Parts: sequence; C-alpha cells; structure tokens
Amino acid sequence: MTALHIPDSAIARAAAEFIRDTESELLYRHSVRVYLWGAMTGKRQQLPFDPELLYIAAMFHDLGLTDRYRGSQLRFEVDGANAARDFMRSHGLDERDVERVWLAIALHTTPGIPEHMHPEIALVQRGAGMDVAGRGFEDFTEAERHAVVSAYPRGEAFGKRMIDAFYDGMAHRPFSTFGTFNDDFLAYKDPSFARVDLCQVILNSRWEA
Repeated sequence: MTALHIPDSAIARAAAEFIRDTESELLYRHSVRVYLWGAMTGKRQQLPFDPELLYIAAMFHDLGLTDRYRGSQLRFEVDGANAARDFMRSHGLDERDVERVWLAIALHTTPGIPEHMHPEIALVQRGAGMDVAGRGFEDFTEAERHAVVSAYPRGEAFGKRMIDAFYDGMAHRPFSTFGTFNDDFLAYKDPSFARVDLCQVILNSRWEA
C-alpha cells in the first residue's frame, strides 16, 4: 500500500479542520501519519477496522498536549479522549463508536493492552509507536515510508521536537505521568524531576505504620 487514502467523509473533514486549527503543524502532521501507519498495518494484517473511526482517534490522540489544556490535571490522553467524545457526540455518532475512539486515545500510551482490543484501539497505538519510536519500522517498505513522510514531512529534529511537545504538555501536571512512560519526558527535560516510587508509596502507607 503506497497510495495514501485519507477518509473524506464530512465528519473526517470536520475532524481534520478542528485539529489543524488547534494543534501545531508538528502535532497535526504526526497525527495524520499515525492514521496512515495504523491503516497500512490494519490492511496488511487484514484487520476489520473502520477507517473513519481510526482517523478521528488518530487526529485527536495528542490534542491534550496543546495549550488549551495547560490548566488540566488529567492525563493528556484523557483530555484528548474527552475532546473526541464531545466532537463525535456533537455530530450524532453512535455511542459504541464514541466509546471505541475514547479508548483508542486514552490507551495509546499504555503498552500491553490495546493490542488485545478492537482494531481501531490497537492501530492507534501501533501508528503512534511507529511514528515516534520507529516500532515496526521494518514492517513497512521503503516506498511506503517514503510516501508517508513525503506527503506529511517529519521535519528537522522531529524526535527532539516531539519530546519538547510532550514535556510542554505535561510539565504542569507531573503526577498525571505516574504509572506510565510519560514520566520519561519530564525526567529527560528536568533533572530535578522526582519520579513517584510505588514501592515507597506502599512501604510508607498507613497500612505499614
């Protein structure tokens, strides 16, 4: 699959317009690529996914990192999932589809779970992992990789800029990163950041007093 197929329904166009008006070019292009990597993976594995739902989930998956959530203390994934839910409900989509997209976004940084769920949920994580960390890189042909990054360029120093975007989106809510790999971004950018140690939490709990 080297041809790039983006859903062109009314709601897909509305989602793209909303995200383009809200996110930086860095996050917008990343989100489109997440959809493309996910869709290509789904087709290669013959998974029965809904392209429109996958596209909406991919477009909203990093929305929680943007300036509009600088006052939020929720996990950034939940902010994006809630925004997608509101968007889909405003367009009258079925609640089962809303829930599936919500889970795809909320779980996209939680390894070991999405791959056992609906294809749209699994494929958002697969697409994000490919675009940010190169997971599954060799599963795509050189022609496929070239087609995607030519249409939606990564730009110079993409990895560094993504780390900055993660940090900027979570530095004000460090406790939301507990139990995820998101605290890696805070530790990398801020040497004074102290991770929560669950063993110490347990040993210092009231049960141990």
